[in-house]
Parts: sequence; C-alpha cells; structure tokens
Amino acid sequence: MFVYKINERLELLLLQKEHAGELFALIDKNREHLKEWMNWVDNVQSVQDTAANIESTLEQAAAGGGFRAGIRFKGELVGVINYHEVDWGNKKTSLGYWLGKKHEGQGIMTQAVEAFTHYAFDKMDLHRVEIRCAEKNKKSRAVPEKPGFQLEGTLKESELLAGGYVNQVVYGMVKTEDADSR
Repeated sequence: MFVYKINERLELLLLQKEHAGELFALIDKNREHLKEWMNWVDNVQSVQDTAANIESTLEQAAAGGGFRAGIRFKGELVGVINYHEVDWGNKKTSLGYWLGKKHEGQGIMTQAVEAFTHYAFDKMDLHRVEIRCAEKNKKSRAVPEKPGFQLEGTLKESELLAGGYVNQVVYGMVKTEDADSR
C-alpha cells in the first residue's frame, strides 16, 4: 500500500475501501464548502457511494491510470489528492485536490502537492504535471503557485459547477523545473 510520509505530522496514503466511512464523513461535513468548486459532491450521498468510488479509483490505479491518496494531518483524514489520469505515452499527469475547510491556510495542501509532484517525477518517471482550477478559486490557485508551477493559460468556460460554466486556469511544471527532482 502507498504511504508517503511528508513529515511527522503529515502523510499521504492510498485510499482503501476501509477508509470509506471516514472519507464520507469528511465530505459530508464539508459538503457546502466543497460544492462551490467541486462538481462531484452531489453524487456522494452515502458511505456506499464513497466505497464504490474508492473501488473505481483502485481499479484505475491497478491499470496504471493514476491513483488517489488521503491526506492525513496529525492522524486525521483532512483531504484528498489524486493523479486524474496518467498519459504514459507523453509521460504526464494532472493533479486534483481538496481539503476540509478547517484545515485550509496551514500549508497542508501545498506540501501534499509538492510531495505528489516529486513522486510523479522521481518514482513514476513522468515529465510533466498539470494542475487546473477554477479561475476565481483563489485558495486553490495559490497551491500550485507556491512550489513554482507556471501559469500557462486560461480555458474559457471549461468546467460546469453549481453556478454555471467557469473558466479554468492551467498551471504546469516539467521535471527539469522541479529543483528537488534534479
């Protein structure tokens, strides 16, 4: 099982079906907070929905298509980070992430993104990592900017959220730009 210890307080771990109850409780507690920027929240209505989603992502991981990890801070599940898909032909992937509201602003997600990015470059031997987020989601946009992802452009009305279509910004980093991977 994948466990990536970032420091004594923070680790990433491959989500398994036994995490479904804890993950659902985190989603449910943060439902309104997440719904503004995440279009999948209304599809998660039970522990069973969460378990089915975890199983689906484990199948994706087994097929080499990326994986999703829980973010544990001081032993508590506080969020999720994932490789959406891995394009092995072009050696690239994109990251997605979310964090429970009470843990925002503590640098947790920035550290998780840095760790997942280094893992993609060093362990998966990928060349490029992308992050896309809603143009007006300032908190999410700050995450890739801190470790040095470059803003590459804007995709007009490329994501449908609860309030309608929104623009997404694309951030990218290639392996040669990641100082910790050299």
